[in-house]
Amino acid sequence: MIITLAAHANPAEIQGILTERGLWITQYHSDQNQVQFLVSPSSMSVDKNELLSIDGISDISTPPQPYPELMKQTTQVTIGQKTIGINATPVIIAGPCSIESAEQIAIIAEHISQCGVTMLRGGIHKPRTSPYSFQGYGEKALQWLNDASKKYHLSVITEALGVEELDMIKDVVDVIQIGSRNMQNTPLLRAAGKLNKPILLKRGMAATIKEWLFAAETCLLAGSGHVLFCERGIRGFDPQTRNLLDLGAVSLLAHVHSMGVIVDPSHAVGRRDLLLPLSQAAVACGASGIMLEVHHDSKTAKSDGPQALSLDEFTMLANKIQMKSDAS
Repeated sequence: MIITLAAHANPAEIQGILTERGLWITQYHSDQNQVQFLVSPSSMSVDKNELLSIDGISDISTPPQPYPELMKQTTQVTIGQKTIGINATPVIIAGPCSIESAEQIAIIAEHISQCGVTMLRGGIHKPRTSPYSFQGYGEKALQWLNDASKKYHLSVITEALGVEELDMIKDVVDVIQIGSRNMQNTPLLRAAGKLNKPILLKRGMAATIKEWLFAAETCLLAGSGHVLFCERGIRGFDPQTRNLLDLGAVSLLAHVHSMGVIVDPSHAVGRRDLLLPLSQAAVACGASGIMLEVHHDSKTAKSDGPQALSLDEFTMLANKIQMKSDAS
């Protein structure tokens, strides 16, 4: 944004007014010897008409919107029984990181439905750093997921690892998850977008917010019905928590860009004892929902057992989050 001052304006006075409104500015002179201020993109969001009402400001020019499809996107989306987004009650999405058996997913689906949760997540694959670790059961797990979701009337979220998997999952899932490793997999983003389904776009582990927004723009440009962002932690340097949960990004997307953000604290920190305070903090920051890992017997989990809530722990957390949401 470039702010041009009128000839009679006092630049120092106007600069003070703008700085008070949270704008970071640099002063320079145009070719016509007009005093202008260049506004940093990191400034607070201020309405253009509000600035034009300030005596001494004659003109404001703004660059073309870099995310036109995102700016046209509605602030809410309805998935199954729930409306998700800005000013909607925060939702809880729950289920195992990886589907291990028909019995496992059925037990978890029944329990979360009894807690009032209507959205079931479950991985049919488990992308791992080591190729020797458990990788998931694929199409067989998809059938288990489908059976459990239908029995307990739950909406389904699962991840597509590649373009070739979209045909397999498209008639089962209500939301297509794009994982952190694939956030900048442009062919997958485009192919998923063409299915005209909501997409849950996880942030890359080293992705900037700008890159994340452009990835969402790619999905929408291809035809996606809606993109929800998922903050799952970015790569930090301290191993005490697996990743660095960026709640500043959650607030920025929710309060400045009016985007729905789902926070995944399970993957962010990799330990179940921190999930309640981080879930509460995420909701306070403006998150539209929380995605939690749940396992009926975490000591036997084939992956990520230390971060999975037991059924009783999930009940306690869900009650506290939902009570907090109702109170707010």
